[in-house]
Amino acid sequence: MVNRLVFPFVLIPILWAVLSSASAASLSVDPDRKRLYEGEVLTLTVKGSMEIDLNLSNLFDFDASSLPQPDIEKVEEDFNILGQNQRYSIRTVNGDMMGEVTWTYQLAPRQTGKLTIPPLEFRGAKSEPVTIEVVDGTPPDQANNARDSFIELSTNKASVYVQEELVLTVKLFFNGSMVRGELSEPSHPDAIIETLGKQTEYNRYRDGVRYRVVERRYAIFPQQPGELNIPAIRFEGQTRDAAGRLRFLRDSKELFPVPVEDIPDSFTGDTWLPATRLTLSESGLTSERVIDAGQNLSRTLTLSAEGLPAAALPPFSNETPEGIRAYPETPERSTVPTEEGLTAQLEQTVALVPVKTGEVTLPEIRIPWWDTKTDTQKMAVIPAHRFTVQPVAGQAASPPEPAPEPSENEATGGATTDPQTMPETGTATDTDWTWKLLALILLTGWIATVVVWWWHARQTSKPADPAARAGDESEKALFRVLWESARAGAPETSGHLVRWVQHCYPERTVVSLEEVYQLLGSEQVEREMRRLQALTFSQNGADAEQWHSESLVTALTDCRQQMKTGPAARNPLPALYPDELNAG
Repeated sequence: MVNRLVFPFVLIPILWAVLSSASAASLSVDPDRKRLYEGEVLTLTVKGSMEIDLNLSNLFDFDASSLPQPDIEKVEEDFNILGQNQRYSIRTVNGDMMGEVTWTYQLAPRQTGKLTIPPLEFRGAKSEPVTIEVVDGTPPDQANNARDSFIELSTNKASVYVQEELVLTVKLFFNGSMVRGELSEPSHPDAIIETLGKQTEYNRYRDGVRYRVVERRYAIFPQQPGELNIPAIRFEGQTRDAAGRLRFLRDSKELFPVPVEDIPDSFTGDTWLPATRLTLSESGLTSERVIDAGQNLSRTLTLSAEGLPAAALPPFSNETPEGIRAYPETPERSTVPTEEGLTAQLEQTVALVPVKTGEVTLPEIRIPWWDTKTDTQKMAVIPAHRFTVQPVAGQAASPPEPAPEPSENEATGGATTDPQTMPETGTATDTDWTWKLLALILLTGWIATVVVWWWHARQTSKPADPAARAGDESEKALFRVLWESARAGAPETSGHLVRWVQHCYPERTVVSLEEVYQLLGSEQVEREMRRLQALTFSQNGADAEQWHSESLVTALTDCRQQMKTGPAARNPLPALYPDELNAG
């Protein structure tokens, strides 16, 4: 058993060595037939024989790269070389050692008519030319289209507009068990071509013959008006029949010319959108018509189209009316391939904040598009939205102070002479000095309190070590910054709150205040933060007299304590709370 396995590996190096030093004796070319039909494959056998001198010098001095080959490339003018094989043998003729090399080529004719296999050369020997006749039609044994393989092409439309989707279906029918196969892809320099999902395979009967079918779908978007001519789809492969014989398959099919029309003159839009269906929708806006100044509104616009790629959808306008600030997020585009074609979607979310009181109107959105089913222009519309923006509670101007009540003298229109109603001069003077002294004492105490509070804030805001001064990202440091910002009513409080919650919930993706409110579950934090935002986005900014930090600071401290002791706590935190934070 071992000798049988080793022998072929020993024979091949011997033949390579001896053939490199042998002199050619003859070269013959033998096709399996000289007449074949278009689409059939020709088997060409080339044999070269020569006398060899077998010795130890030849046995151990060989180079695989120097193995002789006939100049078969001469046939490529009229034939495609689909495959090749070679084998070697040694025999004795009249006492002389003869080496023989046999090459087998599978050739596919490039055209019909009489084709010539030119003389081939091999180590000085030359073969005779051979004429092959290739005829049109179907072989007699393959009547009723019972061919080994063939291609079918079809489209969903006979003509299209420029940039309109054309769905091309390619079906490959073949017999036997596929060993190797290559099916070309459609291509065109003036068209965008997208694959519609993966290929499918199934069985079909055609004219009483059972075939295996490979189906592929493509979405083609011609970019120039005129006529679309897709190059022929080609297939080359190998199958084994029921008897185990290897057969070469080859076929090609060209799609009919597809007329491509230009954009209709009746289209009024700025962006040409030919689609079978297009919808425009929105979500997120409140149904209330009366809103507060500074209230955070979220609006999501979605544009969906069937028969277009996402890159063809126009961006939404960022224009907003005066009195509303817009903060658009990055738009998201997606394209989903289906059996019927591409489905595209463009989605964009915008945060809207009203900053002025009064009537404001979000204008309507109109996107014209061309319905390719009805061949008419249609309009996708989102109606306008009108809101009444009212000031935040407590933000309105304070009512004027009431005027002092008129004295009895002023009420009667004259001066009184009753001595009992006249104030004593000494008493009035003493009272004035008493109030002035009391006011001076209160003012001095208030100034001292402000100085002490400022000095204490500076001391507590200083990091305890150089690492903290370089940027402390610990939970304690983040909450300290949040606490001080909330205490001062700073506009940056919302950003500090998001960063602190991101640190406390590292496994969650937190990017907005709405997500913060959901995680904390504190109505007081949400209410006070919305009040702070309203004051921040008002025309006059956050008024210190209108902002009272105690409620927000207390709510934040309570949330932190619950996170520390409740079931939502991630890791036990050390007692790092400063006394003034717990004081609320």
